Parts: sequence; structure tokens; C-alpha cells
Amino acid sequence: MAVCKEKTTDCLEFCLASEKDFEQVLAISQGIFDGLDYMAVTYHRWLQEPGRLVFLAKKDGRIVALDSALLVDGGETIVVQGLRVAPALQGQGIAGAIQRHVRKHIRENFPQVTAFRLCRGDKPGPKELAKYRLLAKEAILSLHCEVGDLGPFLVELQQKLGKEWAAARETVILSQEEAEQLILHGDVVQNLLPGGTIINDWEPLKPIEANLDILRRRGLTWVADCPNQPAALSLCTTPYAVPYRHDALHFNINIFGCDLGPVCAVFLRQLRNLLPALRGYLIFYTYVHPSIWPGLRRLCQTSANVLLFRDYWEELLLEADISVDTNNQIVQDNK
Repeated sequence: MAVCKEKTTDCLEFCLASEKDFEQVLAISQGIFDGLDYMAVTYHRWLQEPGRLVFLAKKDGRIVALDSALLVDGGETIVVQGLRVAPALQGQGIAGAIQRHVRKHIRENFPQVTAFRLCRGDKPGPKELAKYRLLAKEAILSLHCEVGDLGPFLVELQQKLGKEWAAARETVILSQEEAEQLILHGDVVQNLLPGGTIINDWEPLKPIEANLDILRRRGLTWVADCPNQPAALSLCTTPYAVPYRHDALHFNINIFGCDLGPVCAVFLRQLRNLLPALRGYLIFYTYVHPSIWPGLRRLCQTSANVLLFRDYWEELLLEADISVDTNNQIVQDNK
């Protein structure tokens, strides 16, 4: 697609990102998301991903902001991700300007798109929330440790799980085909998925055939407590390097379901499955229904040196019509 540019009253120029912009993008990304920014490992993949557009804002020829839009739901919706503004220029309306440009570009070039969807990790007020449809909330349990502490942690989890929820210890790793059959099943959509949405690492998708290719590209590991009628279904991302520490890895586990025992069981299975390939320092987020968070947190209080990275917080799944002006202060995938 040809580069699209447009002058604004505040002298910003907009264009689509390219490979040569990589270093400047990293430069404006310093320190965001508590040191867990994913851009270094996703930027080049995003540029090649089918259905994704990565937008830049420039001022005086230098990159000052980035935002992206991924066409999902068969082209009817965009998921907006990755918003960032150069630290020295934050609070000057640049975030709102690039977001308006993204929506304008989508309306003009993809008229079939009717809505945009995003996840937020901040706490918008009632007035701002009123501009969206709140589809769901997930509570986030964030933990961190040296990889050598994870093994003893899992041993204690197994012991506690066996005492408290003996009937919930059996789990199964699903094939991609088995996972897809489950997330397309009406009972799973209605009873497990938050807002009827499959959420993978702040990327919310409707559980429909048109989105399966996106999920396949993510290299997810799927675990359930039962292969047919699960009470808990989970997905885990492939660990990736983050700038928090020179040897830090980050990964995300999304668990769908409101039965504490099965949720804890699939949490344990995901970590046990990952352990042989892990190294260095680990920061991992687990997303669950808010009612599950206290019980999962209690399970994770062990003698092993695995500690809270951040106290209780929530991810909000929001949606709005593409034509809606949602102000200039949207914060996307606030990790």
C-alpha cells in the first residue's frame, strides 16, 4: 500500500511504517509498559502481517508516535494496538491525533469496517467509559522470579492443588484443531469466554472462523481441564525477550472460566509445560475472571521466591463504532 500522508494544524505528518523506521520506533518506546514492551520482537512481524497497518506520526521528520490497526472479524472490525508517543512530547495531543488519523484512514480505505476494539489496562472514568461498549473485564495476576525459583514454586502449587481441589488436577494440552473446535462451540463461547470474546495477550477477537488464522500465527499453547466440555480453557503465548532486564522473558496466560479449581489446574499445567524451555528472569501475567483472582493469588502464596510484580489490576475489553470520536486520550494494551 502506498504511503499516505496528511498535514495537520500541529505540523504532524502521518505515514505507514517501514523497516527503516525500526530504530526510531524503539527510541520512542523507552520505559513503557513497566519495561515489558514487546515492540522489539513484534515490529518486523507486524509489518508483514496480513491485515495489519502500522502508522507513524512524524514531526520535523522525526518519529514521535506509533499506532496500529489489525483487520479482524472478516474485515468488519479493527483491533487497535501498540499506541505510544515519544516521552518528551506526551500530553500534547499527539496520541489523539494519530488515533483520529488511523480511524479516518480506515473509514476511507476499508468502508466495510464498522467498529474498533481495544484493551485498556488503566482506569478510565465513567464519562470516558460511556463512549465505549464495555464487553468484559479480566483481572491480572502478575508474578516475577528467577527461573530457578519456578520449579520449587510449581512443586508447592501441585501440593496445594491436590489438597484443596483434588478433583481438578487433570488437564490436557490441546492440539490447534481441538482448541479451535472448542472456541467455536456455542457452550464455550457463552459459558467461558469473557464477553463472548477470545482474548490473547491484549488482542480481542470474536471466536469465529475468520479469526482462526490470526490465532494460528500466534504460536499459542492451549490447555483445558477437559477436552470436550471444559470448565477452564487457557492459552499461553510464546515467551519473548523484554527490556526490563538483560535476561528477562515475558509471557501471558489467559484463562477462561469461573471455577477456581480447574482454573488453578490449567495455570499449573501451562507453567509446567513451559519450564524446560525457560531461562533468565521471568515476568508473567495471568488473566482471569475477577472473581477468580483472590483464590489464584492465595494459591500462589508459597515459600518459593515468586513474587507479585504488580498488585491487582484489570484489563478492560472495549468496543466502539468506527465513527465515534473517543477523545484524544485512549491508552491501548497498557502493559
